[in-house]
Formats: sequence, C-alpha cells, structure tokens
Amino acid sequence: MKDIRTAMEGETVGSIVADPITRHVLALYCGASGDHNPIHVDIDFAKAAGMPDVFAHGMLSMAFLGRLVTVLAPQSALRSFGTRFASITALGSEITCTAKLLSRFEEAGESRARLELIATDQNKDIKLLGEAVVALPN
Repeated sequence: MKDIRTAMEGETVGSIVADPITRHVLALYCGASGDHNPIHVDIDFAKAAGMPDVFAHGMLSMAFLGRLVTVLAPQSALRSFGTRFASITALGSEITCTAKLLSRFEEAGESRARLELIATDQNKDIKLLGEAVVALPN
C-alpha cells in the first residue's frame, strides 16, 4: 500500500485480492447481510430466471472495496463511499480491488483525498466502479 499523502495523482495507492467466491461464501453473506434473494444461493431459482447459475451479491463486491478503503485509511476517516455496479460476478470469481488517488483537497477544515475504486475479476472484467473520500491525518 502506498501512503495517500505522498502519492501522485493517478497513482495506484492500494489493492487487495479476495478469496474466490464460492457457494459457501454466498450462503454466509446471505446470513450476514440479511439479503436472502434466492438468485444468489438457489441454482434452480437462478436457472428459472434465465441464469446459468447463482451469482454474487453486488454488495459483496462493494464490501471488498470497503475493506480496501479501510486498509488505506481508518474507518473513522471515511467521508463518502459509493459504487456503480457494472456486471454480474460469477461463482469462482477472484475479485481484485484497486484504489487510485484522484485528488487531494481541503474541505470542512481537513485535508481529504478522493479515491477511484475498481473491482475486477480474474479476466479483468469490471464488476464495480466507485469513489471514496477519506480524511487525511495531519
């Protein structure tokens, strides 16, 4: 991980790779999140909906991006965090989350950094795009 305070704009400041998404991970996420949509855990339901198999919750990949942000800055420094879902994440996908420094700026009396967030799978297909703003330590 690179120090956000000294990184150049456009530079990658961090990345993480999540474990492959398995049926077990999806079942655990259903319980933890309260999102029990059967399209994520019931293969018969998914096939009836025209899908070849179940697929990951979009919010699971967003959680991976959140994990990266909180590796780069403490949770208490988070000022905003948002994503746009780009494509479905299949079983077996290995999600890589990357953060790039877009800018540093002053707001509300503190130094802040705006980060570009991208989640891709092992084929480099984009799954989520987002941004986060974090307060920087003095």
